[in-house]
Amino acid sequence: MALFPQCSRFCALLLVFCLSSSASFGRTSKKRTVTKKSVGSSTKATSSARTFSPSGMRTRKSTSTKLVKVTGKNRILTTRSSRRGSRLASHFVTGGPWLEPTFADSTAGDSVDGEDLTVRRAAVEALGPYNGSVVVVDPQTGRVLTIVNQKVAFRSGFQPCSTVKIYAALAGLQEGIINRDTNVRLYGRTTMNLTTALARSNNQYFANIGVKLGYDKIAYYGKLFGLGEKAGLNIELEEPGRIPDGPPANGGMGMMTSFGEGITLTPLQLASTISAVANGGTLYWLQYPRNKEDVEKFAPRVKRHLPIQDLIPELTPGMLGAVEYGTARRAAYDPNEPIFGKTGTCTDRQSPTHLGWFGSFNDVGNKKLVVVVLLTGGRPVSGPVASGIAGQVYRNLSQQQFFAKSRMISPVALVSGASW
Repeated sequence: MALFPQCSRFCALLLVFCLSSSASFGRTSKKRTVTKKSVGSSTKATSSARTFSPSGMRTRKSTSTKLVKVTGKNRILTTRSSRRGSRLASHFVTGGPWLEPTFADSTAGDSVDGEDLTVRRAAVEALGPYNGSVVVVDPQTGRVLTIVNQKVAFRSGFQPCSTVKIYAALAGLQEGIINRDTNVRLYGRTTMNLTTALARSNNQYFANIGVKLGYDKIAYYGKLFGLGEKAGLNIELEEPGRIPDGPPANGGMGMMTSFGEGITLTPLQLASTISAVANGGTLYWLQYPRNKEDVEKFAPRVKRHLPIQDLIPELTPGMLGAVEYGTARRAAYDPNEPIFGKTGTCTDRQSPTHLGWFGSFNDVGNKKLVVVVLLTGGRPVSGPVASGIAGQVYRNLSQQQFFAKSRMISPVALVSGASW
């Protein structure tokens, strides 16, 4: 008998709950129905719009213009309608917002007069729908064969991310604080040599170089190898990158030599430095012929000779390792047509945009090319993705027997600048 009062109270509470839920359901059922699509740990409202997927296929994408903040997740969901060629793109951003779209028509506004059209087609096809720039240079002459997305390539630059490790490695090798085979203690019992550090893009290894050398020496070698100055000769629209006046406030010299903090780098500058590594130490002025007459009159011009001939064999095993087993595996290692390169991934806070860098050269017979890829956008952008695009450029040209053709160099004496 004592159970009946408790049952009565339970039934009463259950009845109140049901009536409350029914009323709440009635109110919410009158609201506008929104289709939700799960993205990570959040959701976004979607409606139908045509756009381009990473694979270049037309898909359906959201067109909401609202900015949705997910409490406690530090995430922002940005959904803006776009078409190929527009600067607006729909993408989910973690830690953003980033203002550059991941996908866009990167050829819009380019002038192709004077370019090697075979090389350009290979670069455009490899870049696909990504928003970015591809610069291809002949490292034996300094001739720029193509620039896809000239607006980005001629800008004042972006943070170099981990591509700065090439400059840090050359400085450390020149000063004798590292070499290819010596293991450097990172923490505890963990050690690493230069080859593995480049291939794996180890931040602590290169931060140690910056701390040991200090600002003055890093700035000196950076400028010597082409940072902070124009890489091109009479390229009117080109703007120079820069080196900061002192150690960056965010992380000091460790961040400067591991992530490029405080430095701005252009695709042309990286192509110029990589060309010097590829050809044995000659820093050419990059020249960009703008018509058929410029091509016919082209003559290589030397900016300066760099004292890196003995350093290159120490550096290149790590650049090859990046492609063979490291961060640039998407470039697809081929022992018959090796690619040497360095990736870079970080967020440029000035833009702001997420970046994917890859500076590279190949070695096929007596013919080499330098391919630099810079991607801008959101979360899908990275150095490994950029390396895959560069690898595809080389493969596209190889399939067309580009590297089997004889090299055409103007029989003109080189005009040399200062030697270092």
